[in-house]
Amino acid sequence: MTISKWDPMRELRAMQEQMNRLLEMSRDRSLDEPFEEGQWQPPADIFEDEREVVIKLEIPGLDQKDIEVQIEDNTLVISGERTLENADQRQNYHRVERHYGPFRRTFALPATVDQERTRASCEKGILRVVLPKQSTPEPRQIEVKVE
Repeated sequence: MTISKWDPMRELRAMQEQMNRLLEMSRDRSLDEPFEEGQWQPPADIFEDEREVVIKLEIPGLDQKDIEVQIEDNTLVISGERTLENADQRQNYHRVERHYGPFRRTFALPATVDQERTRASCEKGILRVVLPKQSTPEPRQIEVKVE
């Protein structure tokens, strides 16, 4: 074991890093997305094309059993929990920077999404939720008959 001199500035820097992460997290969230104290928010990418809307969440270290994907009232709800391995050994950690505990992300769905055909997969720590769009019927010309 190495004996190191106590450095109060190191503790202040660590506290500053934590405050910066909290401020960054609150700034990055969507306006319609609630900020739930004590929970971490996995970062998300959302994109779409003419056929589907795709949401990707960064959730490394989670098993499939720890992730829940639901659609409730035109809202996609993704929740889960990441636990610290060997939690009883936590006092031996020198630094814990990764977020642990429950998370919950909600996304309002556009009316064009076909909720019945939604699918989700997880590969290399990225959860991918694909929301196919409903096919929009082509406008149809209706002939007006004069009587």
